[in-house]
Amino acid sequence: MPSSPLAGSCLCGSVKFEVTPPFTAFRYCHCTRCQKASGSAHAANVFVPSAQFVWRAGESLIKHYDHAPSQRFAVSFCAQCGSRVPHKVSARDDYLIPAGLLDQAPADMPRPQNSIFWGSRAPWYVEPHGMPCLNEYK
Repeated sequence: MPSSPLAGSCLCGSVKFEVTPPFTAFRYCHCTRCQKASGSAHAANVFVPSAQFVWRAGESLIKHYDHAPSQRFAVSFCAQCGSRVPHKVSARDDYLIPAGLLDQAPADMPRPQNSIFWGSRAPWYVEPHGMPCLNEYK
C-alpha cells in the first residue's frame, strides 16, 4: 500500500512541495559545508527518488548554489525568506529535502539512520541527551 504524500514548505510558505515516502535515506550530516549552509551543528536531510517529489508552488522563487570546489554539495533556498528548500541531487535521481521543511511528520516517520562526517562535527556540539531539554524559551 503506497504511503500518503507529505506536504512541505519554506518558512514564509511561498515554496511548497509534496513528497511521497518511503525515503531512500534520512541522515544527519556534520560536514563543515552543512554547518555553514544550515548555520547549525548539522543538517537533517531526507532523500526520495525524483518520481516521489512534486513542486506545488513557488518553484520560480528558488535560488540555487552549487559549491564549485566540491563534487556534490549544493543548496537551494527561497528568495523570499532564505529557507533552504529541496533540490535535485546532481549525482543521482534523488531529491534532498531538509527534514524540518515537512509540515507534519507522520507517526511512523523513520528516525535518521546515521550521522555522517562525524569527524567534522562542530567542537561545541553536544548530543541532545547530554543537556537539559526545555519546552519553551527561558
